[in-house]
Amino acid sequence: MIEAVRSVLAKSGFFVSRPLAMRGISFDVVARRDDTLLIIKILSNVDAFSKDNAEEMLTLGEALGASPLLVGERSGSGEIDESIVYSRFGVPIISLTTLTDHLLEGVPPFIFAAPGGLYVKLDSDLMKRLREERSISLGTLAEIAGVSRRTIQMYENGMGAMIDVAIRLEEFLNQPIVVPVNPFQHCAAAKPKEKEPAPPPASDIFGKEVFQQLKRMGFSILPITRCPFEALSKDRHIIILTGLGRDDGKLKEKAMAVSDISKVTERSSVIFIERSRSKQSIGGTPIVGKDELRKITEACILYDLVGARESDAKHKD
Repeated sequence: MIEAVRSVLAKSGFFVSRPLAMRGISFDVVARRDDTLLIIKILSNVDAFSKDNAEEMLTLGEALGASPLLVGERSGSGEIDESIVYSRFGVPIISLTTLTDHLLEGVPPFIFAAPGGLYVKLDSDLMKRLREERSISLGTLAEIAGVSRRTIQMYENGMGAMIDVAIRLEEFLNQPIVVPVNPFQHCAAAKPKEKEPAPPPASDIFGKEVFQQLKRMGFSILPITRCPFEALSKDRHIIILTGLGRDDGKLKEKAMAVSDISKVTERSSVIFIERSRSKQSIGGTPIVGKDELRKITEACILYDLVGARESDAKHKD
């Protein structure tokens, strides 16, 4: 199923990462097309998608300007219906067929599921303009639709409508007012709430030292727990996918995964390691030793170092 999703994305012009064959990762692939960046989890049964998983995908999406998406086949209540956008913990859910129709056939979904049933999005500006141009009162439109005047006002302010209500409104106005649902745009209300900064995600001395040094340079640290990298290091100019390398046996696999994500998201990446090595990059990801990091006192010096090693890695590739 992961390969099927990657194939659909690639055929529709997305630059797609390799699957993340690592346990406990919150997403399976990332993909970019122009300004659209997707962080995608793929599950046969979407009931396995946890709240912690969703919160991390939303956090990553917020930080990287990406849209989280869950592609699934079924839930405990049955198949994931075609042409309907569901959601779980604020992350949109669609079927592989819906993704295929949307990207390859140009047929977007028009229905979304929410508490209470199935809804559609209305062109609120057009609806209001038609009502005012034809001198239709809120009360008249409310009576036709079978809802309150307040509900009509809420439709005109962007609230979704039940399908049968939308049909009555379209028939009365004699104008299509239902618009497609964008499955690549999560609701602003679903964004994770601001939290107090968490301590660096490292219980060992090496990890703590790395993040303390980055903080002294002016970086803020956003811990990530279900990724190939341990944090996003951010300042006013840059976001760096930041990993910690401890296990030489798994370092190459980790570095290749970080490099792949870095290329698709168009963000710099680096893995800090305890002992310096002769190689300045592994698997396409710049490597910086603990002793090197100790000598760096300004963020701009780290930018230059990471940038130079990224460039060298690309030439070697």
